[in-house]
Amino acid sequence: MAPVEPVRRVAVLGAGSWGTTFAKVLADAGTEVRLWARRREVADEINAERRNGGYLPGVELPEGLRATDDAAEAVHGADAVVLAVPSQTLRENLAGWQPVLPPEATLVSLAKGVELSTLHRMSQVIGEVADVPMDRVAVVSGPNLAVEIAAEQPTATVVACPDHDRAVAFQRACSTSYFRPYTNVDLIGIELSGACKNVIALACGMAVGLGFGDNTASSLITRGLAETTRLGVALGAEPMTFAGLAGLGDLVATCMSPLSRNRTFGERLGRGETVAEAQRAAHGQVAEGVKSCSSIRQLAARYGVEMPIADVVHRVCHEGLAPAPAAVELLGRERKPE
Repeated sequence: MAPVEPVRRVAVLGAGSWGTTFAKVLADAGTEVRLWARRREVADEINAERRNGGYLPGVELPEGLRATDDAAEAVHGADAVVLAVPSQTLRENLAGWQPVLPPEATLVSLAKGVELSTLHRMSQVIGEVADVPMDRVAVVSGPNLAVEIAAEQPTATVVACPDHDRAVAFQRACSTSYFRPYTNVDLIGIELSGACKNVIALACGMAVGLGFGDNTASSLITRGLAETTRLGVALGAEPMTFAGLAGLGDLVATCMSPLSRNRTFGERLGRGETVAEAQRAAHGQVAEGVKSCSSIRQLAARYGVEMPIADVVHRVCHEGLAPAPAAVELLGRERKPE
């Protein structure tokens, strides 16, 4: 295998809250960054005013971060291309970008989900659509609440890639005084952790909306981690991955923080709002778990893995089950050893 070159220039495709925040991290790390925004007015605002007010109000963006609404311009000469679009739109977006991707660039996913139509993880979608070997695909995952990272509050994350040297090269490109990335080679475990935690966060939000306290939330987090680990091991992941930053770390942050879109969405459902009402209140921000709960449920069924929390979340979001009976159903399950 040829040695991996340093990552000096990165394109970030997607100027939402996390894409813009990660572009800021890269620029603060001294990496040259080009951020692609779907709308020209967003790119113009970033370049002229150093802010993205629609997603990160009050955050000043560094001078080293330049934006464009031309994807070909953004990726030209990039050593790595970061894909910062929602999981269920990744395939369609990537198909449009594929012809202009640099031939040797590392392709990095920020999305956390399982594709509905294929039950593929995001790295599998990238490998298939971009027609690249999996050792060129990386994933960034961990406790990544964008608003806190944009405010430069200390956090740690994971850069996962089957090619360890490639993971290290990208790790160096996004290391700052406030953002500490670790490396891992377990793509399966890292990605399933990121997808499943959104579903468990919906359940925790519902519990809060129903008026339950920290005992309930911690029980859901712990049992949610158990069912995520069961699924991961069935798919070939390393069990210890789920005890790390992308597993337990991200799960706690997403389930407990009011900044979490999935937790907040679930809370609205718990208070009696419909899925449509909760979506309108989100103002275009995507709660990934609403769709991923269905694909994760199907994936679990395919591998014969029991995931009762994911199952009831799917039924609340898509089959009309009310949160209160869902809680009763979970508590009324057959008693068994932990």
